[in-house]
Amino acid sequence: MKSVFSFWRDFIDLLFPRVCLACAGELVESEELVCTGCWAAIPKTQSHVHALPALHAKFAGRVAVKHVFSYFSFEKSSRVQNLLHELKYKNQTELGIVLGKFYGTDLRQIGYQGQLDLIVSVPLHPKKYQQRGYNQSDLFAEGLSAALGVPWSGVALQRATYTTTQTNKNRAERWQNVAGVFVAPNAADVAGKRVALVDDVMTTGATIESAVVTLLNAGCREVSVITIAAVM
Repeated sequence: MKSVFSFWRDFIDLLFPRVCLACAGELVESEELVCTGCWAAIPKTQSHVHALPALHAKFAGRVAVKHVFSYFSFEKSSRVQNLLHELKYKNQTELGIVLGKFYGTDLRQIGYQGQLDLIVSVPLHPKKYQQRGYNQSDLFAEGLSAALGVPWSGVALQRATYTTTQTNKNRAERWQNVAGVFVAPNAADVAGKRVALVDDVMTTGATIESAVVTLLNAGCREVSVITIAAVM
């Protein structure tokens, strides 16, 4: 016999069908946010198990990074792009935390929590944060922190300069656009620590590279990079 709660949920779902954030198909009762078919189909890089040269090449010869991990492989007009769009622009904040918990669980299975002292999210400029109301990288960092049992900070880095969008810029233009835009307001927060720098998507790596440089200059022992998705 169904509970009163179940009846009300069925009624609400009838009026406002719950849809998959990746494919827009209707979710069944046991599914949340993303349908089972999409979870199975979304391309996972497994970069935490097998190092991917394509990811490390984004920083090779430019800045020292310990590990480069990305949960998904990004392609345009894909389920992954749909998820990122929902996370960044559609106020689907729970999705960022869930993705962080899922990937954090994968990272915990390889013992990564023992190689890490602090998780730091790539910050938004205050103007952009005010417009959006949240930082999607904070949400991913929060989920990773919960799964790994490692503290996270959304203030260890700050964005001192407002930058234009990186879309449609080449690597040189992207680097010029973000060079020197980050500051570490309190170096003691990161000095001597093994830090994982977290962002939503990595394309050329220019934004993340600038943040890594700032963290290393502030005295980090080492910096790794973790993103939800990466252009391979």
